[in-house]
Amino acid sequence: MSTFVPIQPDTAGADPRSTAGPAPKHRSATRRLVTTELRLLSREPFTLTFVLVFPIVCMLIIGGSFGTQPDDAFPVNPSHWYVASYFTVVIGATGLIMLPVHIATYRERGVLRRFAASGFPRWSFALAQLVVGLTAIAISGALLLAVAAPVYGVPRVEDPVRVVAGVVVASVAFASIGVLLGTMLPSARAAQAVGLLLFFPSFLLGVGGPPPAVMSDALREISERLPLSLANQAIREPWLGIGDATVALVAVTVIAVGAMALAARRSAL
Repeated sequence: MSTFVPIQPDTAGADPRSTAGPAPKHRSATRRLVTTELRLLSREPFTLTFVLVFPIVCMLIIGGSFGTQPDDAFPVNPSHWYVASYFTVVIGATGLIMLPVHIATYRERGVLRRFAASGFPRWSFALAQLVVGLTAIAISGALLLAVAAPVYGVPRVEDPVRVVAGVVVASVAFASIGVLLGTMLPSARAAQAVGLLLFFPSFLLGVGGPPPAVMSDALREISERLPLSLANQAIREPWLGIGDATVALVAVTVIAVGAMALAARRSAL
């Protein structure tokens, strides 16, 4: 695991009487922090495997398991159903596994305290992690679609506006959840255990597992209420033209706002 050294703010030549100086300084430091964080994340094999490789491998396996013809379980091409679904898996893996483990590692080593002592407000670290999470989702999602294109084809986006809205809101929601979990859990092991416990039931029931049509009533009831399942509905339904997912989009928006507020409050402690 790479060791993070907090970036020291550049105070050379600063006028102590100025009240306008700190804002540009913090913005510059936050940009440098984002760059450093992206470089450090690229050196973590667990993160790269889970966020980049796991969704692609699962998509390639299950995407070809149900043929290409719609049936009672799949209202559209089953392969396209899973291509769209596994884009949401990338979002869930980033927010529930990557960010919590990464941030909890820093917390365990006391890096967050040193970071605050170095002169930067705590919110700048949370903001940098949010940007890093969104960047990881964009890169991993693009890679997944690039792999899917020659194998199953990328399904046509039927409602681009709603799909973009769903992707953005879901990404912000789960990146914020990741920041929140990372600042609450005491160690990387705890973050990994909690993240996996949250991720796999959501993954199997709400996104990458069997279609809802073949689930029992009880499992389907649970599936429809999972946050990752709601995010998946907000993206997959308008993407494949099987619904507008307005209720799911509103629900994920509420989750995003709540998670951002809690993450900001927790980061300020």
